[in-house]
Amino acid sequence: EYMSLYDRNYQEESNYSYGTRDDSAIVNYVKQTYQLFAASMLAGAVGAYVGMPFASVVAANYWFIAIPWLLFGMFGLNLIKNKPGINMIGLFAWTFASGVIITPLLTNILSMSGGASIVANAFLMTAVTFGGLSLYAIKTTKDFTSYGKPLMIAFVIMIVFSFINAFVFHSPLAHILLQGVFFMVISGMVLYDTQNVIQGNYETPMDGAIALYLDFFNMFITLLQIFGFMNSDD
Repeated sequence: EYMSLYDRNYQEESNYSYGTRDDSAIVNYVKQTYQLFAASMLAGAVGAYVGMPFASVVAANYWFIAIPWLLFGMFGLNLIKNKPGINMIGLFAWTFASGVIITPLLTNILSMSGGASIVANAFLMTAVTFGGLSLYAIKTTKDFTSYGKPLMIAFVIMIVFSFINAFVFHSPLAHILLQGVFFMVISGMVLYDTQNVIQGNYETPMDGAIALYLDFFNMFITLLQIFGFMNSDD
C-alpha cells in the first residue's frame, strides 16, 4: 500500500553538490525541484483519475503492477536521471503509475458513506501538514539533514510490523495504529527532505522532487486509511 523507494541517506554519503553551488544556482535548483514536484503531483492525479474505471483490474493484478513500479522507482529512475528528455518521461510515467496503483484504495474509500469527503479531507490534511512541515523546515534553525538513517530504520521497522500484522494477526486496529506511527515517520521525512532540497544536497532536481513526492504520496495514503477506518466505525 505504500513504499518509500529511496534510502534518504544516499546523498549524505557522496555529498554531491552542497557547498559547490553558489546562491543563485541553489535558488534555481530549488525552483526546478518544486516545479518537478508540482508536475509529478499532477501526473499522479491524472493517473488516479484515468485508472479509477480499472480499479478492479488493478486490484486483481496488484503485485504484477506494483512490483515493476517499485523496482523502476528504486533503480530505473536513478539510471536515467541524468539523461535529458528520457528522465522526464520516466519520472512522469512513474508518478502517473503511482496514481493508478492507489485506485483500489480510492475505490474502496469512495464506496463508503461520505467517501468523497473522506478523500477530500485526507488530501486537504496532507497538503496542510506537508506545507506546514515544509515551512517549519525552511524557517527553523534546527538541522534535520542528519536524520536520514534513524528515519529509514523506523520506516523499515514499520514495514516489517505491517507485514507481520497483515499475514499473521490480521488486526484492523493494529493496522491503523501502525499507520499513525507511520504518519509521524513520514512527517520526519518531510522535514529531512525539505532541508536537503533547500540546501542543494540532492544531485539533481529530479532526485529532490521524487523524495518530496514520496513523502506526500505516503502521507496521503496513510491518512486515507486512517480516515477510512474511522468512517467504517460510524
